[in-house]
Amino acid sequence: MEFKIGAGGETKVIFVYKDEDLINDAYLYAKDRELISGKPAEVYSAIGKNDHVIFLGLGDRNKVSLEVLRKAFHALGKEAIKYKVKSIAVEIPQFEDLCYGMTVAAAVEGLLQSEYSYEKFLTEKKLKPALEEVFLTVAKDREDLVTDSIREIQNIAAGIFTARDLVNEPAINMYPEVLANSAKEELTALGVKVEVFGKEKIAELGMEAFLAVGRGSAKEPRFIVMSYAGNPEAKEKIALVGKGITYDSGGYCLKPAGSMKTMHTDMAGSASVIGVLKAIAKSKLKKNVVGIVAACENMISGDAYKTGDIIGSMSGKTIEVGNTDAEGRLTLADALWYATTVEKADKVVDIATLTGACIVALGNITTGAVTNNEAFMKDLKEASSMAGENVWELPGFEEYKELYKGTFADLSNIGKDGAGAGAIIAGLFLSEFVNGTPWIHLDIAGTSYTSSEYGYMPKGATGVPVKTLYYLVKGL
Repeated sequence: MEFKIGAGGETKVIFVYKDEDLINDAYLYAKDRELISGKPAEVYSAIGKNDHVIFLGLGDRNKVSLEVLRKAFHALGKEAIKYKVKSIAVEIPQFEDLCYGMTVAAAVEGLLQSEYSYEKFLTEKKLKPALEEVFLTVAKDREDLVTDSIREIQNIAAGIFTARDLVNEPAINMYPEVLANSAKEELTALGVKVEVFGKEKIAELGMEAFLAVGRGSAKEPRFIVMSYAGNPEAKEKIALVGKGITYDSGGYCLKPAGSMKTMHTDMAGSASVIGVLKAIAKSKLKKNVVGIVAACENMISGDAYKTGDIIGSMSGKTIEVGNTDAEGRLTLADALWYATTVEKADKVVDIATLTGACIVALGNITTGAVTNNEAFMKDLKEASSMAGENVWELPGFEEYKELYKGTFADLSNIGKDGAGAGAIIAGLFLSEFVNGTPWIHLDIAGTSYTSSEYGYMPKGATGVPVKTLYYLVKGL
């Protein structure tokens, strides 16, 4: 799909707003038959010998938001596929309280999102994109702004789609070595330095918690460090730490069969880190970012770790294993410590499909967050609002920290019996390993993968929160 500034296109797109009429015969025909009313993302096509028009609903003109635009243009893209429209013409208006560049970006993103589908293993493809050219008529003297906005959102979309592809890949093909190679393939050519540590180096670093989780698998763990130096003159650096469990059986605390079916997605945090680094590097942001992933499988074998085990960690803190299915926080403990002490990052965000409790609390619509720094959290909330990716901060009261204290070790990897608050306890457990660095934990257990389409999100991997992370890094 190619975006061009100026006139052209075989099919014209006309916006329809709620409670506003148009002087157009095709529109009046559709309105009289209640085929279109102007609701957001509502589409009616008048395509034939005489008409080449698609009417697109945007709702109340004074309430148009970036998310309304993304969803509406996603519906437009799907309509273009349905009618095999090859080119369209769109006039981008200026909406009150919306940045013009972001308005264009939202429209372009919606169209790009309409063409994503994971069909790698289908012998006959279901989605057949048709739209080749999009001609945009834009406000006077805004051509350069629009061109930059289009390029940037294309880069972000590339990162989102990479993250989705990695998460959708089945575990038989996606294991630690493959994930590490994927990071190299996606990032090295863009100027990102990718280092991969094997089992020997991981042990040398003292990552006992990480190694304990991976010891039950025949696939050896990999520790992946991805460094992007977009501003060598600056000292500030943010670390993005992604959970990289490429398959989670639950270990000896075995998951039910139904719950294991989608556990190839337990590395969605790592995929989002790779995806956002791709977007950042393609956009050449003048920021310094390091992505860190501790990748392994959580499996069962004669050598797998067990409940009741007491394990060490890179930080020196000891941990009682109360549940082998609470493994992600153990791998992240060592990854976070590495980020703050070896990489010496000034700020850290970890992204993890960490708890079912977060899904219970927030469903598949909102990512849960825990932080030790409200100013940093404010930055992330602003980024998530710009991205259209919902984030809700969970409380981090000191009393919760008492619930994961160990009996025979410093900490326990689960809360005390009957404590509840699973998403909060898991998040705060990670705070023990950030060495006082400003930190945010994002629990994407619900938002990274969906069982059905909604909005512009496809069935399967969503790529959340690549956009939020991109805007966070850009805005810092």
